[in-house]
Amino acid sequence: MMRSASKLPIGFCLAGSLLVVLWWGIDSSYAIEVQPTADQIQATVERGKQAAAEGLSPEQLHSWFGAGEDLAPRGFIMTKLGSLLVMANHLSLRALSPTEQDIAQVMANENLLVNVQLYGDRVKFAADSYVVLEQAGRTVKPATVRFDARGDRTAVWPQQPAYRAKVIAQFAYAELDPRARTMLTVFPSSRGQVSFELDFARIE
Repeated sequence: MMRSASKLPIGFCLAGSLLVVLWWGIDSSYAIEVQPTADQIQATVERGKQAAAEGLSPEQLHSWFGAGEDLAPRGFIMTKLGSLLVMANHLSLRALSPTEQDIAQVMANENLLVNVQLYGDRVKFAADSYVVLEQAGRTVKPATVRFDARGDRTAVWPQQPAYRAKVIAQFAYAELDPRARTMLTVFPSSRGQVSFELDFARIE
């Protein structure tokens, strides 16, 4: 079950930290497009259809960051064009295409979504987690944060890491530099922190 948080919880135990460097998925040579053009939108829809024709799943089209191995922290960023790419791919796999209304709804979204998957030793390790971005010494707080109040058991349970949980944050585009190198930090309430180096110049 996902729960929401709107402010930084008090009393984090930062016993340790983990820095995870980004890695990117398909076609990541752009910068975040806050106001995509009609040509960019059409090209993204076509890319989604082509990816479906090649047998790629929506998950393979996410802009992933973090560790590539199993049972290690990682996540993905969902931008306007990224969301449209995944939508077009998903619909094309069902022999459908995004409607004008679908596209308009995606383009109207004013928040960048960040989905992070973490691992811990207790079932409630991710409860009350918080997320921030750091850009050129400036802290950007999220518009919303949601987290799994209870984690799922991993394939190695009861060995460690025994549990997996998601933390999902949205950041207003108006607060962000869409081309800046960025540090994303997740603060689980249990202990420690996990940081990811992101380069917004490498994603649409």
